[in-house]
Amino acid sequence: MSVKSPRAALVEGAIAPTLFFFTLPILASNVLQSLNGSINSIWVGHYLGEAALTATSNANTILFFLLALVFGIGMAAAILVGQSVGAHDMAQAKRVVGTSATFFVAVSIAIAAAGGAATRALLAYMQTPADAMPFATAYLRIIFAAIPFMFAYTFVMMVLRGAGDSRTPFYFLVVSVLLDIALNPLLIFGAGPIPRLGIAGSALATLIAQVVSLCALLVHLYRARHFLWLHADERRLLRPDPVLLRALVVKGFPMGLQMIVLSGSSIVVIGLVNRFGSHTTAAFGAATQLWNYIMMPALAVGMAASSMAAQNVGAQRWDRVRRTAAAGVVFNCLMTGALVLLLYLFNRAALSLFLPADSEALAIAQRRRHLVEPAGGRGLLRAADVTLLPLWRLAARAHARAEERGATRGPSRLNRGALTAELAAGRAPADRCWPAPETAASIAPRRAACRGRR
Repeated sequence: MSVKSPRAALVEGAIAPTLFFFTLPILASNVLQSLNGSINSIWVGHYLGEAALTATSNANTILFFLLALVFGIGMAAAILVGQSVGAHDMAQAKRVVGTSATFFVAVSIAIAAAGGAATRALLAYMQTPADAMPFATAYLRIIFAAIPFMFAYTFVMMVLRGAGDSRTPFYFLVVSVLLDIALNPLLIFGAGPIPRLGIAGSALATLIAQVVSLCALLVHLYRARHFLWLHADERRLLRPDPVLLRALVVKGFPMGLQMIVLSGSSIVVIGLVNRFGSHTTAAFGAATQLWNYIMMPALAVGMAASSMAAQNVGAQRWDRVRRTAAAGVVFNCLMTGALVLLLYLFNRAALSLFLPADSEALAIAQRRRHLVEPAGGRGLLRAADVTLLPLWRLAARAHARAEERGATRGPSRLNRGALTAELAAGRAPADRCWPAPETAASIAPRRAACRGRR
């Protein structure tokens, strides 16, 4: 993709190949991120012990929950940018970027400050084992310091994908992962003038890698004059637009709700697991690593389908939205099914990557094979669900706006079955009941009314 102009390929050409090749960098990014976490867990589990691995499992559960809080807002920003790009309204796309950027920065700083102060209370609430508490406290405090950079990189990555560019975020993620992998043993064990930092070194490696990759990405976008970059004379766009901010929260919260529920339940579950000691928690953490890989295709294709569908909504190509859903489900089932089969056949070898061969935790993980194997069926079901959710939401929002404007046609119900049936039947709605995505002109009256109330 040229960074000077938006990509048009997502609204033209064959659906399946376009979605597949757009998905590949996103899937590769997910693999790299999980692989990075897995390698860190290997260093920690094999060389610092099961108590240290238990500490990272508790800390990563909290981190997953925090990322879930802003996941929906990031998806909403990506979809709004995609709709604006599809409608060739670059001014509106920049307004979305400005409001979203300010929101992400404010929220990330608040979370980092509150989390750093409440680290021990959070870990105590999760009933972290006593032998893992010092490790978890040192690790999590540094991770909280990295939160603003993690959130900022996630935001930039999702906005670029919404604009149709999934390759640029991948290239800079490679830099982050390679740097993190290289720094982990160096900072954990020390070398020369670098002191031995133990588990804190693993967290510090993540912080350094996030800062370097984010700065490099922003410098690249600035020097390449990316069409979404906010220049000096556009800094006013960083002032939150009340209308856009409300749209981000209202539309983003339902999108992130599933992730919030999953991550919240993970905190409850690991709190229960912690009661059985570090060995059991380490076994649970190793199984969770494998679960993350099973879910990768679903998340990657879901993100790709969101961006592709958003641009086609902006371009009023409703027939392509239906075919995007069908292609996404097929890709998800094939890729997720292949991963499930591999883990079913080689689960002991996979668990041994994270736990020593003579570890008591490995024996526990083997006895509790249901932690890994049933994930296959759930993964296949969620594969279809994650792909179709963005399309259902796009259709639901269009239906709601049609009702506001007095439209007489459109989906008769907003449940998943009805919407899916109408998409699958190819009943492309008319413009009068599926209005074009909001532009600067369409939201101007509401923005003026909001300012008048203030």
